[in-house]
Amino acid sequence: MALAKILSGTTVGLESVPVTVEVAIESFGFPGFNIVGLADKAVEESKERVRSAIKSSQLEFPRHRITVNLTPADLPKKGALFDLPIAVGILVASDIIPWSDELAQSLFFGELSLDGKLRSTPGAIALGMLATDLKTPNLFLPEVNANEAAFIKEINVFGLNALQDLIKHLAGEAAITKTPPQDFLDLLQADFGSGADFKEVRGQETAKRALEIAAAGGHNIAMTGPPGSGKTMLARALPSILPKFTPEEAFEVTKIYSVTGNLPPGVCFIKERPFRSPHHTTSRIGLIGGGSHPTPGEISLAHRGVLFLDEFPELGRASLEALRQPLEDGLVSISRAAGTLTFPAKFMLVVASNPCPCGFLGHPTKKCSCSSHQIENYKKRLSGPILDRIDLHLEVPPVEVEKLTDATKPAEDSQTIRNRVQTARNKQQNRFEKCGIHCNSEMLGPHIKEYCQLTSEGDTLIKTAVNNLALSARAYFRILKVARTIADLANSENVEASHLAEALQFRVTKKMLGGS
Repeated sequence: MALAKILSGTTVGLESVPVTVEVAIESFGFPGFNIVGLADKAVEESKERVRSAIKSSQLEFPRHRITVNLTPADLPKKGALFDLPIAVGILVASDIIPWSDELAQSLFFGELSLDGKLRSTPGAIALGMLATDLKTPNLFLPEVNANEAAFIKEINVFGLNALQDLIKHLAGEAAITKTPPQDFLDLLQADFGSGADFKEVRGQETAKRALEIAAAGGHNIAMTGPPGSGKTMLARALPSILPKFTPEEAFEVTKIYSVTGNLPPGVCFIKERPFRSPHHTTSRIGLIGGGSHPTPGEISLAHRGVLFLDEFPELGRASLEALRQPLEDGLVSISRAAGTLTFPAKFMLVVASNPCPCGFLGHPTKKCSCSSHQIENYKKRLSGPILDRIDLHLEVPPVEVEKLTDATKPAEDSQTIRNRVQTARNKQQNRFEKCGIHCNSEMLGPHIKEYCQLTSEGDTLIKTAVNNLALSARAYFRILKVARTIADLANSENVEASHLAEALQFRVTKKMLGGS
């Protein structure tokens, strides 16, 4: 019996774990091809892909009994990434590829086509990090994914176009060129910013100011107003003023998109902050994450970016309430019988809603057609705890026709606003350099105590506001965080009473977002 062991790996949640592919070829018994080790349907189908790929590479497929064991046996295996290591194991066990030190010091993964070509396979960054953790110097993977793993400079990354390339490389006939290391800093030098430009948004100066504050400090924001007032356009213009990624943030987001298979074709690096806008019919699992094999949801795909929820009250109650923990903790825990997985979820929540089901409650010219019972039920869809976790609340009124038609006063463009936002965010990054956080919205109690000290005038103002508006302790601290961001935009070292007053202006009132 011939035996070969090839190192590979798989992802569990966003983390990678090692998997050893053991291949045994027995010359006695009936010919067969079996895969064991808790393999799912995609892994089981590897048998046909591997058989065809080896034959397409002008090699003879063994006519013996082949058993492939994926260890550890109690770990569920899913996906087609084991195609390449299974093929290599069969070729080694058949003595078509000689065993070598290079094979012993390499990790393999990739999906095979029937013609022997390698297809794009999710998880290159996570499995590259696994190779680093295992002190395995070489990583062989599909060529299209090579640049993803090349950000990890501790390993040698070899991109394969076809199985035959690997065979020639290991035989010493045609060496594969190592993929040049990639550098996040080089890719982050360019100026990025997408979305509608703020100069295209007529009027709504208060809303623009609120979005600038939210972008500068990473704060959550809620907009309420009648249909056609520009809520969606404002939200879609927000990405154009978001600050640039730090290298750490870019790596976190790219890893999430790599593992989940959400990297666009030909893209190895996420350069812009994510902007996710799921429909209000999205399920709880689609929003938060989960499933039989838990995967990240929209809130994790919006990590370090924006999650925009239009028609916010129309989301299912379970989905709305499930947002509580991620908004507070910046992560979401998915528990199953087999264990608990934790996904990052530090995102800016931007929500938009109408004041009533028909949308015209309080409209200056249109009459609301909703009954008091309908309005009351609409208000009850949003709970107090959810509203309490949103930092800035603003009403977006209808735009006056004079502002729509007046082209003599051009609005401020996104680049100008973004420069102010970036300056404020740079101050925060310098301030929190040793704290493990990136922006004001992530401040905890000790940070607030140190960086949000108030003057006597400001202290009196906040106490009066808390008592008169019956604000919660959470609301109190969120107001201080917003005031700190306003001070940063004003290039002020101290939080003045004027900064605090503006932050209070955007705090929730009874009629905003249907709050009770």
